[in-house]
Amino acid sequence: MPGVTELGYVRFGVSDLADWREFATQLLGLELNGNGEGPVYLRTDAWHHRVVLEEDDCDDLLGAGLRVAGADEFRAMQDVFRAHNVGFEVAGEDAARSAHVLELMTVADPAGNPLEIFHGPHVETHRPFHPGRGMYGRFLTGSGGVGHMMLRPADLEATCEFYKLLGMRGGIEYRIPVPGDGTLDILFMHCNDRDHTFAFGLPTEKRIGHLMLEVDNLDDVFLTYELVKKSDYPIAIDLGRHANDQMFSFYCLSPSGFQIEIGWGGRPATHQSEYYTRDTYGHRAARRGSPA
Repeated sequence: MPGVTELGYVRFGVSDLADWREFATQLLGLELNGNGEGPVYLRTDAWHHRVVLEEDDCDDLLGAGLRVAGADEFRAMQDVFRAHNVGFEVAGEDAARSAHVLELMTVADPAGNPLEIFHGPHVETHRPFHPGRGMYGRFLTGSGGVGHMMLRPADLEATCEFYKLLGMRGGIEYRIPVPGDGTLDILFMHCNDRDHTFAFGLPTEKRIGHLMLEVDNLDDVFLTYELVKKSDYPIAIDLGRHANDQMFSFYCLSPSGFQIEIGWGGRPATHQSEYYTRDTYGHRAARRGSPA
């Protein structure tokens, strides 16, 4: 069965491209790729881009790019969708060229979150990554993809079954007690050696709750934290360590209102089921935010 191998890139529709360019390069350290005309492409490694910004008042996710290994897997994924009556659309050459991939198709998950299945990303090994501002280390991507995302939830069982069609696996990893006898369950889905690629379970006003970018040097978490503290963008969730992926991180609000998590020290996926009732420590919510 074909399966996605990573969250290769994300596309955001943003109302203020200038604010986002400054936020992404001067606070987060992403590299601007291009002359600034049309979509804004941002690098975190040797890929042509890992984040795309397009002018759109939605201030939300426009597409989550999920990679498959090649053309054979791309066509096999279409067969899976047809067999399970999942609607999809294969993009034309112009759309694939704009996305800097060889082939592309679009599909929506049970909550309507927009996904873009692709193969053949444009990789620029001749252009070393040059961060938008100084960094002590680098962004951690590789086989784990750009990072992970928390998306708008639907029914968790239906969500899990849909992402299993994409070759992913996962389950409930947080079962948080709530007043009374209830719990808040949070679903995590995996596709590679990163602990998780998607999380679902918390209500969000937008399609996206947060995007996590991981760095390979702890100093870059604290440097980014200091820069954000000095900026106009509030800390949403303070420093702490997650229980499931053991990531040390914090969250800030982006110019579009959803959150960006900067993390370090995440453990590889164990591919074994277990659950937690809280984070290891920290992660105090300064505003309403995500525990995952």
